[in-house]
Amino acid sequence: MQTIKVALIQQAFRGSKAMTMQRSAKMIKEAAQNNAQLIVLQELHTTEYFCQSENTDFFDYALSFQEDCEYFSQIAKNNKAVLVTSLFEPRTSGLYHNTAVVFEKNGEIAGKYRKMHIPDDPGFYEKFYFTQGDLGFTPITTSLGKLGILICWDQWYPEAARIMALKGAEILIYPTAIGWFDEDTKEEKERQREAWIAIQRGHSIANAIPVIATNRVGFEEDKSGTLKGIRFWGSSFAFGAQGELLTLGSVTKEEILYFQWNKSQTETIRRIWPFLRDRRIDSYQSLLKCFDD
Repeated sequence: MQTIKVALIQQAFRGSKAMTMQRSAKMIKEAAQNNAQLIVLQELHTTEYFCQSENTDFFDYALSFQEDCEYFSQIAKNNKAVLVTSLFEPRTSGLYHNTAVVFEKNGEIAGKYRKMHIPDDPGFYEKFYFTQGDLGFTPITTSLGKLGILICWDQWYPEAARIMALKGAEILIYPTAIGWFDEDTKEEKERQREAWIAIQRGHSIANAIPVIATNRVGFEEDKSGTLKGIRFWGSSFAFGAQGELLTLGSVTKEEILYFQWNKSQTETIRRIWPFLRDRRIDSYQSLLKCFDD
């Protein structure tokens, strides 16, 4: 299987978990009917982006983790597609993860990835809710190939992308929730969005594998009143193994984005751009330090 059709589900929160999940199911079905074999949802797609404030009530969302897994397992099976989800996982009392669960075409869980880099910024208080992942940067093997699943804040770290590639990932996939604050200037907003796109395009070039990000869209109010809210900028995208743009989403609307993943391209590119062969692993000790002074 050298060419795989991939669908990115760019979605807005619909006001309730039930309505949002129903909308996800409808968009997944549409993608499958359009022959998508790999379907990717955005970060924490079943609910609003609740990390805008620190509120212990939101931990209740994690209590339905098993139920949510069963729901998306059935959807993957019904649509005969490999499905990448992003769910709120409880480990034990007071210990939770931001977790991507990948379902095979038959509905079985192919694997999980627990978000490794956890932000703690105004409007993105994820350290309050999630502990750092402990599964490492390990690709998930599926019937379509080895998927290097990372999540949102991970996308700024070339080390994470590189390790996934060194472990055999054939594609990098980032479920994402990122947006603007309305009070920022137009110029600052565009600088942020362009930086977000550029860093991930770099991962595709440096590792000669496709990179995709699925981001939510729409304005979500900060109900705590601390901030006004976040306007998620959509712009879900896919870059090919040489950094070529394959698809780019709207900044304002829900949509399903498609592209063809050419699995043979990595071999072709790596033969003429041998970045992995020429690495100086004998001189990279500084990477294991916080700062080499």
